Amino acid sequence: MSVTDGTRPAEAAPPAPPRRAPRLRLTDENGRRIPGWELALRYTLLLAVLALMIGPFLWQLSTSLKGPTEDIFSSPPKFLPGEPTLHNYARVADTIPVWDYAFNSLKVAVANVVTNCVGAALAGYALARLRYRGRRAATLAFVLAMLVPVEGIIIAQFTTMRELGLNNTLLGVLLPGCVASLNVLLMRNAFLNVPYEIEEAAFVDGANVWQRFLRIALPSVKGTLAVVAIFAFMGAWDDFLWPLIVLSDPSKFTLTIGLNYLHGTFANDERLVAAGTIIAVAPLILLFACLQRYFFRGVGEGAVKG
Repeated sequence: MSVTDGTRPAEAAPPAPPRRAPRLRLTDENGRRIPGWELALRYTLLLAVLALMIGPFLWQLSTSLKGPTEDIFSSPPKFLPGEPTLHNYARVADTIPVWDYAFNSLKVAVANVVTNCVGAALAGYALARLRYRGRRAATLAFVLAMLVPVEGIIIAQFTTMRELGLNNTLLGVLLPGCVASLNVLLMRNAFLNVPYEIEEAAFVDGANVWQRFLRIALPSVKGTLAVVAIFAFMGAWDDFLWPLIVLSDPSKFTLTIGLNYLHGTFANDERLVAAGTIIAVAPLILLFACLQRYFFRGVGEGAVKG
């Protein structure tokens, strides 16, 4: 009997059981599993808030695209226009000089963005980084300035503009809000989150205060600068009360005042009013779309980048 006859063939290994796909588990920021009912409730609340926030804008957009033969007061309401048209936007331009008003608003808004970004950055850095007597009092003054309602100082502002000879000018519209206290405090908090060690290292290398501000501190707070820019643009673009008080020449009216005249003259033509509203809101949407990356990055300002 040979050796090969006494050996047994190796038994085949049993097939491995099929691996189950891992179950998807949704957890919160603390690692806790979110129950299904809680997740459904969250999404329901989010959809409700979205409908409340976006619904009126979408309805105005739909109304502005409806033709003169469509009934905008039908029951149940018809959301989508049957025959979309841009004729209402052309009618707005034919009724009032809407593009001149928009250009005036754009000049004020862009100047307001520049002055707020520059002024708030300088003031915020001085409050956060520089050491001088009265720094806490200056910070408290900016906080108290936020508590004063605009209506309480608007007469004093108008008197000041008149004494300076800036009444009925776009510069008079710009000056009262050229540096907002809220933006200064936002920049101060952003600069406080920048580690001191970075500036100390730059100081050891011989950098002066302007070099530390421009090359180290300012690039670290781009997100907050974007937030300030958006807030400044929205505040100047949407402002109605102060331009209405300080301006009297129709050729210098901003867009909000011009649209108010449109609404007062053509209150029965909802399509025309809706088209004017969309013209006023479109620049704000465009600005946020361009700066949203920096806007959401402002939450983690001051982190050390490797």
